[in-house]
Amino acid sequence: MPRRAILAAFRKEAVYLGLLAVQTAAATVLFWVMFPLFRQMILRIGEPQQVSRLVELEIVLATLILHCAYWARYRWVAVVAPVHSPFLGHLVQFAGRSSFFFGSAVFSVLFFRHLPELAALPSLDQALARGFIVLWVLFALFCYSLELDRLGKAIEELPKPEPPSQS
Repeated sequence: MPRRAILAAFRKEAVYLGLLAVQTAAATVLFWVMFPLFRQMILRIGEPQQVSRLVELEIVLATLILHCAYWARYRWVAVVAPVHSPFLGHLVQFAGRSSFFFGSAVFSVLFFRHLPELAALPSLDQALARGFIVLWVLFALFCYSLELDRLGKAIEELPKPEPPSQS
């Protein structure tokens, strides 16, 4: 394989892994910031929750970064499997599906348990804005789980043998 082709393949892998690292960091920030809110909702069912502007900003920025990295990768960068192993591929797919458990749990607690118990509902504009953000975060976590699923499938596949060179 010529040196130029090796460098091009290395660059593609580095860009892919960089975008995946950004997505993983953003998803981790979302979990880190949202878990205390989730716990607070569980402990105080039906009470309006006060969320600081800083926490709201962290959630919005992490979600925006996650979406930007995901859609940039989806549009311009092919999935690159750094290794090939059916077992490791299954683990990555499991991690992807597991990453969506938390988002689904937050959504479920908020919509099926917390909202019906509220004594006073927020104004319509607040409800729409917060509902949009919740769905946007949930969609970002869904996209991240799809990304890990695609990577897991690529890792599972055994590499195709290269055709013999005709020198």
